[in-house]
Amino acid sequence: MGNGTFITFEGPDGAGKTTIIKMVAEHLNNVLVTREPGGIDIAEQIRRVILAKENTAMDPRTEALLYAAARRQHLIERVKPALAEGKVVLCDRFVDSSLAYQGYARGVGMDEVFTINQFAIEDMMPKLTIYFDIEPELGLKRINNNKGREINRLDLENLAFHHKVREGYHILLEWFPDRMVKIDASGTLDEVFQTTLKLVKAKLKTP
Repeated sequence: MGNGTFITFEGPDGAGKTTIIKMVAEHLNNVLVTREPGGIDIAEQIRRVILAKENTAMDPRTEALLYAAARRQHLIERVKPALAEGKVVLCDRFVDSSLAYQGYARGVGMDEVFTINQFAIEDMMPKLTIYFDIEPELGLKRINNNKGREINRLDLENLAFHHKVREGYHILLEWFPDRMVKIDASGTLDEVFQTTLKLVKAKLKTP
């Protein structure tokens, strides 16, 4: 992995992590900001298939496999080279999203989805995962109020689905207590940002 540091950001839709990642990156040196699914051309093509609002017939296992395929390409083409160069990689979503969304909320099975992803990532996991916790009602309200945000197929799921996503993430907090840290994302933008930046800098051991 070189001398770089791999940090991922997770949370239900509307938690604000994408905005916070950009803010944190402005306070770091030698940093790469990327996202899943996407980040590079092939993975962005897969992203369009996964999130297209018209693809309502997509089977949950197909969805899980597509995410894993996009993740593999992104990891090999973008994340690993950046880490080898000693960069700090800040990634908007990673394996935990698949475990919470497809594994738990879709009912595919968290162990099953983890097995699929272990093949894709070859056991490469982040050094730190910051989980932005928020009530689904508030998260979806933020999405609806943000006119410039991409509205995708997952955003159109019912409220019960989004509650299950959050439940899935809470299970992951118990699975990976040494890697995952929970932040209350219902606070002000500055409060969430300051807390996140402190956690990132502590992991990087920077002043």
